[in-house]
Amino acid sequence: MEECIRYAYDNNIELKQQQLLVHQSENNLLQSKLSILPNLNASASYNSSRGKVLDQNTFEIVTGQTVNSFSGSISSSMSLFRGLQQKNTIGRNLYSLLANIENVEKLKNDLSINIALFYLQIVHAQEQLTVFENQLNLTMLQVNRTSALVDAGSVPEGDLFEIQSQAARDELQIVTARNTLDISRLNLAQLLDLETRTNFQIVIPDFSNFEISDLISSVDDVFATAETILPQLKAAEYSMKSAEKQLAFTRGYRSPTLSLQGGYNTRYSSSARHPVDDVYPFWDQVKDGVNSYIGLQMSIPIFNNWQINTSVKNAKLDVQNYQLQFQLTKNKLYKEIQQAYAETAASLKQYIAATRAVASMEEAFRYTEQRYEVGLMNFVDYSSAKTRLESAQSDVLQAKFEYIFKTKVLDFYNGREITL
Repeated sequence: MEECIRYAYDNNIELKQQQLLVHQSENNLLQSKLSILPNLNASASYNSSRGKVLDQNTFEIVTGQTVNSFSGSISSSMSLFRGLQQKNTIGRNLYSLLANIENVEKLKNDLSINIALFYLQIVHAQEQLTVFENQLNLTMLQVNRTSALVDAGSVPEGDLFEIQSQAARDELQIVTARNTLDISRLNLAQLLDLETRTNFQIVIPDFSNFEISDLISSVDDVFATAETILPQLKAAEYSMKSAEKQLAFTRGYRSPTLSLQGGYNTRYSSSARHPVDDVYPFWDQVKDGVNSYIGLQMSIPIFNNWQINTSVKNAKLDVQNYQLQFQLTKNKLYKEIQQAYAETAASLKQYIAATRAVASMEEAFRYTEQRYEVGLMNFVDYSSAKTRLESAQSDVLQAKFEYIFKTKVLDFYNGREITL
C-alpha cells in the first residue's frame, strides 16, 4: 500500500496540477518582493524627415532638406509610499502560497485514504474468495462421500443431486467473488492512473494478529489534535489571512502616493549647426544635448466615482466569506471525526459480535455435519446450517476490514501515518 501511495504522489494528475499552482504562487510572491525595487528603462529613436521639419535642437522649422534626427534616454522611478500596498501585496501572496501548499497536502491525504480503502477492498475480496473456495472443498468432500453411499445403496440418489446442487451454488459464489476481486483491483489501478492494468496484484498483509483495542481518545481530543495538523484547516486559515491582506491593500487606494523619478536624455539632428565651426558632429551633439532631471510626484485621490469605496466594501465581504469558510471547514472536520469515531466504535462491536457468532456456528456446524454423515439429519437442514455459517464468516470478514479501515482513518485524524 505504501508503494501505491508513493506512486500516486508521483503520477496523480490532479496533484501535479495543484503543485503547479504552488509554483505560480511562488512566482507571484517573488514578483511582489521585486516590485519594491526601482525600475530602469532605456529608449532610443531615429527619424529621417523631409519637408517642413522641426529641428529638435533649435526648435526651428527647416524646409527643403532631409533632416536625420536621433534621441536617446534612460529613466528610473521608485515608489516611496503607496498606502502600504506593496507590503500588503507581499503578505497576501505569501498567505496564498501557504494555502496552496496546504492544499497539496490535503490532496495527498485524500489520495492516501482512498488508496487505503481500495487496497483493503482488494484484501477483503481476496479473503472472501478464499472462504468460498474452502466451502466448495468441503462441499466436494460431501459430494464424493454421498456418491459412494449412493453406489452402495445406502442413500437415495436424490441426496446426491441436492449436494451437487449445493456445489454448483458454491461455484457460483466463487465466480462472483472473483469478479468482485477483479473489479476491486481495477478500481485501485484506475485511482493510480496505471498505464497498464494487466496482472495488477498487491501484497496481502498478514492480519491474523491485528490488535483490537477500545477507543481511548474522545472526539474532542482527536479534534484538538486534528485542527493543529490537518492541512485543510491551515489552508482555510491562510486563505482568510490572504483576504485580510487584500482588504488592507484595497484601503491603500485611499492614501496619497509618492514616487521618485529621474532621467537622462540627449539628442542629435543633421540640420543642427555649430555656433563656431558650423559643422556639428554626431558625438558632439550627443554630448552637448545632454539633460537630466530628478523629481518627486505625488498623487492624491479625491473622487474616483466611488470605485475605491466599492472595492473596499467588496474586500470586506470577501474577508467575511473566508471567515465563514474557515468556520465551515472546522465544523465539517469535527463532524467527520464524530462520524469516524462512531463508525469505528460500531465496527468494533460488530466485529466482536460477529467473531463470537462464527465461533458458535462453527461448533454447531461440526455437530450438524456429524449428524448428517450418520444419517440423523436431512440435507435441507444441513444446507441451511452451512449457509448460516458462510453468512457469518462473510460478516466477520466485512466487520474486520471495516474496523481496520475505520481505525486507520481515526489514526489519520490523530496525526499518524496510514500504514497496514
